[in-house]
Amino acid sequence: MKIVGLTGGIGSGKTTVAEMFLALEIPIYIADVEAKALMNRSKVIRRKLIQLFGRKAYSKQGLNKAFIASKIFEDKSLLEAMNAIVHPKVGQHFKRWLKKQNAPYVIKEVAIIYEIGAEKEYDVIILVTADKTERITRILSREGMTKSKALAIIKNQLPDEDKMQKADFVINNEDLVETNRQVLKIHRELLNA
Repeated sequence: MKIVGLTGGIGSGKTTVAEMFLALEIPIYIADVEAKALMNRSKVIRRKLIQLFGRKAYSKQGLNKAFIASKIFEDKSLLEAMNAIVHPKVGQHFKRWLKKQNAPYVIKEVAIIYEIGAEKEYDVIILVTADKTERITRILSREGMTKSKALAIIKNQLPDEDKMQKADFVINNEDLVETNRQVLKIHRELLNA
């Protein structure tokens, strides 16, 4: 079974593209969702994140996402340290999930494939892109997001131009009809490969 990486900067529309593949009955693993769940569920991750960020990393409700976000986007070394704690656990969870799938290929949506040097984990990588202005507009529609936070996140991610040179497929996600056409074309190619 092929493992297809689906990546792209924040606000590029990875989730929209993932939903289009899901409509084609392709199993989708969204690493960010699973990472957040594991950060709340795993006692080992919880202990290590408290060591890294302090007690404010968690509240009575669970992971203090706003606090952690404010720290990691000001300090890239904290982001890298957090990724080193969380990503191996997400990888283990993905392997267990993968064993349960029965499809010609699966998609693992990961925002930072290239940033963490994980290209070798995938048979194929699809990059989702969108105009920076459009991305910022999409990001600002999220709860608690400001333009400065959005720009800080974008700055911490590898530029699309760099990722485009490495990706097997690039989907420009600005018009949904055209995006869906691109998804169908890639889907057919993956089935026939």
